[in-house]
Amino acid sequence: MDDINGLSFEDAFAELEQVVGELEAGRLSLEDSVRLFERGRKLSAYCQNILEKATLRVSEINDDGDIRPLR
Repeated sequence: MDDINGLSFEDAFAELEQVVGELEAGRLSLEDSVRLFERGRKLSAYCQNILEKATLRVSEINDDGDIRPLR
C-alpha cells in the first residue's frame, strides 16, 4: 500500500517493524533498500504524528475526566 494516510497506528507500526526487519536482514539490493528506507521514514513520521495527537488529546483531559476544548 503506497498511501499510509488510511492506516491505523497499529498497522503502520507493524509495517514499520517489517521494514526494519527487512533492512536489517541485508538481503536487498541497494535500490530496494533505499526505497524501503524511504517508506520506513514515512511510516515513522506518520506514527509519530499519531502519537503526538494522542498525547495532546490525553493532556486535554482534566482530573474530573472532562475533556477541555482545544485552544
